[in-house]
Amino acid sequence: MYEPIRTKSVHTLAADHDAFPHRSREEELDIQLAGHLSALLAVTDEIRLAAGDPDLDRAAEELAAQIARLRGGRPPVRSAVAAAIHEPHLDALHQRAHALAGRALVVAASRADTAAAILAAQRMEAHRLVAA
Repeated sequence: MYEPIRTKSVHTLAADHDAFPHRSREEELDIQLAGHLSALLAVTDEIRLAAGDPDLDRAAEELAAQIARLRGGRPPVRSAVAAAIHEPHLDALHQRAHALAGRALVVAASRADTAAAILAAQRMEAHRLVAA
């Protein structure tokens, strides 16, 4: 009544399973954490250029150091020009930075990265106080 299936299913595993690169959970978390910290660095740079706070200079350098550590020594790409064409709304930028630091804290905690977790918690606190 039915014709038999003559080809392999697309749902079966490939015969050459080792031909594809695979990353461990730790590597994936490193990539995710570096991405969150990079986004936080971009917002921090934008706030730093608008506000001119020396504490933000130190925070940006600490973020850049953590990102470089997670990326195997490669420093993050940074822009010296603010991304916003209009005058930035500092409250909105601080809220965004607070949210990004929270995301970084969650990933840092899940991978047990104490240094990154402490830095993310410090940035959350700094942006919470400014935005409040």
